[in-house]
Amino acid sequence: MLNANEFTVLNTIRKAEAAGTVLDSQREIAVVSGLSLGTVNTTVNELTARKYLSVSEKGTRLAPSGFKALRPYRVDNAIILAAGTSSRFVPISYEKPKGTLSVKGEVLIERLIRQLKEANITAITVVIGYMKEQFLYLEDTFGVDLIVNDVFAERNNNSSLKLVTDRLANSYIVTSDSYFTQNVFEEYVYKAYYASVFIEGPTDEYCLRTGPKGRIIKVNYGGSDEWVMFGQAYFDRAFSRRFVELLNKIYDVPETKSKLWEGIYAEHVKDFDMEIRKYSDGIIYEFDSLDELREFDEDFVTNIDSTVLDNICQTLDCERHQIRQMRPIEAGLSNFSFYFKVSGKKTGEYVYRHPGAATQGILNRAVEAEVETIAKQLGLDDTFIYQDPHIGWKISRFIHIDEDFDYHNEHHVDTALEIIKKLHNSGEVVNNRFDLFEETQNIINKLRSSKQLDFPDFQALNERAERLAAYVRQDPHICLCHNDFYDPNILISDDTFFLIDWEYTGMTDFASDLGTFISCSDYSYEQALSVLEKYFGRPLTSSELAHCMAYVSLAGYYWFIWALNKEAANESVGEWLHLWYRYAKEYGFIAEELIAKAPSQPQTQFMTQIFSQTQVLHTTPHPQ
Repeated sequence: MLNANEFTVLNTIRKAEAAGTVLDSQREIAVVSGLSLGTVNTTVNELTARKYLSVSEKGTRLAPSGFKALRPYRVDNAIILAAGTSSRFVPISYEKPKGTLSVKGEVLIERLIRQLKEANITAITVVIGYMKEQFLYLEDTFGVDLIVNDVFAERNNNSSLKLVTDRLANSYIVTSDSYFTQNVFEEYVYKAYYASVFIEGPTDEYCLRTGPKGRIIKVNYGGSDEWVMFGQAYFDRAFSRRFVELLNKIYDVPETKSKLWEGIYAEHVKDFDMEIRKYSDGIIYEFDSLDELREFDEDFVTNIDSTVLDNICQTLDCERHQIRQMRPIEAGLSNFSFYFKVSGKKTGEYVYRHPGAATQGILNRAVEAEVETIAKQLGLDDTFIYQDPHIGWKISRFIHIDEDFDYHNEHHVDTALEIIKKLHNSGEVVNNRFDLFEETQNIINKLRSSKQLDFPDFQALNERAERLAAYVRQDPHICLCHNDFYDPNILISDDTFFLIDWEYTGMTDFASDLGTFISCSDYSYEQALSVLEKYFGRPLTSSELAHCMAYVSLAGYYWFIWALNKEAANESVGEWLHLWYRYAKEYGFIAEELIAKAPSQPQTQFMTQIFSQTQVLHTTPHPQ
């Protein structure tokens, strides 16, 4: 084993010889290596005595045993992580992976591969996942190995390292979207390190604390005026061995799914010997947003092929350079959305909605666009600007929300119910039928070839829903409904309420909206009953109650199956899946008990009290 100074001297001489030069003096070795002349003198004498160096009038050269001493420090390979969605890099990440972007005339991942090969690192593995087809050409063009990460949407980048545990040795770990103005890769590296830059002011990066000889002893998430993890990491064999052991041990723990590999390391930092390697400004770049990349490459936004940016420019009559401050919005289960600002003729703050993959084939975007216009005219959604009726992308005004909708705030609930009743009373008709049970069966048919329906009580749930659907169809009360009437779609600003996101809209029973509202809450049965009485303005008859509670179960079942479809498309909905399962099941039992007690003939008298303008309509299903 070599100490750090011995490695530095040997490697400095090796690099000079590889470049075809000989370092003539110890002073020259000191200048090139960065070590003091005294340290070089002492180290050269020790290495010469051990026959690692050959010193003559012609200069200092490596002896064969010197090459052998360096061999354990030679880099074995590089792992490029390219599986993630780069969700912060909106809107470009909707259209292509960040690693495939062209920056200053070079594709990011291609530049990385070339820099690695320039450092004689030829064993390169690229872990791909999101839009993996965009990377397939690399295999033949650059001779890299490709490994597909099928769980990239469910887990963080720890899953990518799990796939290459058999390859981790003396290994570089680098993300596909990193940009290095200088080649930071080396053929020989002494020990494990993480690259670091100094960030002035607040940062949400991983901040490093170091001990003697630059060893990282603590990692904090976020700080101010700190040296942070930034750029490439290097695992030596000792680090790789320990990390693989740890990852294998904790990988199946649920909490591990969401963690970066860096976060796992940070939690166990005392178990690892990793140094900080500091870099000055202007060498390492990581572009977390389009604005950051635009600062580095001012022509990028002008040159990038982006339908999303074109849509914004055409709708808001602006130029690309006038679009700024794009950032993702987390809310919403069906789609991806981002916030942005525009200057110019239509200066303002906006939201762009990009349709999610799991909603393709189950939504009628043309009807949604039609009803968005209706909702704006009715004063239900003043945020709407434009929606494409074919693809489904949409631009809306951004609303600064004063407070979140609260299912237990009486004013919130009363206002929301008045809004939905205004829609139900509007008399508006569209050529789209939205039957909860039929829509549920459409999704089930999509899932037949998957394992999502392979759970013990699926058949019982489905048969109960079929019975409830048959019951409510005996007395249908059809009107224009929202069908996605729950708290994230009710915005409140300055005590003004906006009902947004009309993608599930259509002609259906009014109770579909009430069922969705309740099945997305945490209401007890008594609280659900109270909401229904608020809507009706009086106590319900036994038939009315059975009718509405059946719709709570049908709505819960629809959204539960919808959630399974999302999961099948690797788009998790979190705790919603379990919530909807409970409402489908428990309110199904409640509804059947109420149906058994209700009169055999449905009662329709209450409709005249609620829907003064609405008629029972019979329309054809929308195309799937």
